[in-house]
Amino acid sequence: MAKRNIEAEPLKIGYIEDRPVELVERKGIGHPDSICDGISESVSRALSRMYKDRFGRILHHNTDETHVIGGEAEPAFGGGKIISPATVVLVGRATTKVDGESLPYKEVAMKAATDYLKSVVSHVDVEKDLKLECRLGQGSVDLRGVFAGEGILANDTSFGCGFAPFSETETLVLQTEKFLTTEYKKKLPALGEDVKVMGCRRGNKITLTIAAALVGGELKDPKEYHSVKEEIAQKVLDNAAKIAKRQVAVNVNTGDDEKRGVYYLTVTGLSMENGDDGSTGRGNRANGLITPYRPMSLEAASGKNPVNHVGKIYNVLANQISADIVKEAAGNIKEVHTRILSQIGKPVDQPQIATLSILPADGVSDEKVRKNAEAVADAWLAKANTVPELLLTGKFTTF
Repeated sequence: MAKRNIEAEPLKIGYIEDRPVELVERKGIGHPDSICDGISESVSRALSRMYKDRFGRILHHNTDETHVIGGEAEPAFGGGKIISPATVVLVGRATTKVDGESLPYKEVAMKAATDYLKSVVSHVDVEKDLKLECRLGQGSVDLRGVFAGEGILANDTSFGCGFAPFSETETLVLQTEKFLTTEYKKKLPALGEDVKVMGCRRGNKITLTIAAALVGGELKDPKEYHSVKEEIAQKVLDNAAKIAKRQVAVNVNTGDDEKRGVYYLTVTGLSMENGDDGSTGRGNRANGLITPYRPMSLEAASGKNPVNHVGKIYNVLANQISADIVKEAAGNIKEVHTRILSQIGKPVDQPQIATLSILPADGVSDEKVRKNAEAVADAWLAKANTVPELLLTGKFTTF
């Protein structure tokens, strides 16, 4: 086995926690872009399982082009109605025939999309309030040729990025959305799943701006709406106290104008009910965040095949490599950025280059942490063939 092209270098930018400003965003599970990410990944997993069950291996597919076309609704306190349902369109490529045998790929894809939607939204009748269309087609010959070659060969010349550890602001933003849409939502039916959290840190103060779709059918009037907004803000502050040492301020639904009767009110708890569109890959990166002060790839990881699509594999691995480097350094590393670049047709476990930009802890030399960091990266690349199963079983996330 040829030596892998892994290179560690000093991180030449300041430590993230010491920078004067930091911006972090998390689009919640009900945001139209996240809905597309979740459906794309669910469809990919379902197709992968079908292929494995029938043929013993995952066949070529990419379902990373799901789109949401917003509908039309009339929300109201105490009720509201859907006028025109939002449309979810499954777009991408799949292996549709093997040795002349047609595969039930459309049925599998539609069921996966429907099941996923039912698992994440609570005020939507998926069959009635949404329209689902499957436009998956046959994969191109050249990509399927690369896919079917000996070994696992990269299907593209592309790169993946990752970093570790999360900053306090990043952790706060991620955990705030998860707290609202999973834990606290169970206690507050008026809170929809479409929650977006934007974090802005200036010095030692973090301001969270939260857009939370509220459900009109669970609120009787503007007074109760206002009360729920205040409750959300207070609960987020209480939860933030468990996460952040810095001062935290919370603003909820700042676009409201109560004098004009403007509220973030919905029928379903989703903004896509009323014209808000979405696409796979336009939201959270593979680590669950949007982080303009950190390295990011624009690849849509969700829905890409988990076997040889480096746009997925390398983004997932870059985050895992970064996290393990920091963990094994046991306090000797403040921050690490990982970037991995492939070449189409070359083995996935032999990238063109993998770079590790490392910021050692104060008083620790670059040399002390370099070799172990490179060894961590090498070990993960050596087992790149384990990534498909880790993705199929939910051990790795993509949005």
